[in-house]
Amino acid sequence: MSNLVRIIICSALLIGTVALFWTGNWGWGILGILITILGFVTVFFHEYMLIAQWYMRKQDMASAEKWLRKITNYEKQLIPQQHGYYNMLIGLIESQRAPMQSEKYFKKALALGLHMDHNIALAKLSLAGVAMAKRNKREAEKLLQEAKKADKNKLLADQIKMMKDQMGMLDKQQIRYNR
Repeated sequence: MSNLVRIIICSALLIGTVALFWTGNWGWGILGILITILGFVTVFFHEYMLIAQWYMRKQDMASAEKWLRKITNYEKQLIPQQHGYYNMLIGLIESQRAPMQSEKYFKKALALGLHMDHNIALAKLSLAGVAMAKRNKREAEKLLQEAKKADKNKLLADQIKMMKDQMGMLDKQQIRYNR
């Protein structure tokens, strides 16, 4: 459904809610406010993406992918601010299945723009993991530093530390292998 249609429907719901309050139907008016808010939220956050994020929190990647794949043309169906987040969600799903394939989605998400610092940090941390898997230590270290800088609230501090520790273990293994 087009965002313009959603805005028109939500505006009609808002007018109806005001009418309910005007006539003294407070219970129905409060329900009308909740439905109107839910409608306006779907203008800015696509309902399929919200459902996919819910499934991702439950660690059900198959269901999350099913809902994201229902967005057939994200450039037309989503507002421009959501394009980066769509690619990041697809990248997170791909990283579970084929980590090397997820790199293009994370790079595209960063190029399109992510507005929250912890999402930028997550994308860079994921790219660092891909770089580490490709044995590109220099790029992995650079991306980890960028992820650490972007993670202002320290939400990913444990994961960043764990990845640095893994890089240190890889260095020790390479030193032993080269001897």
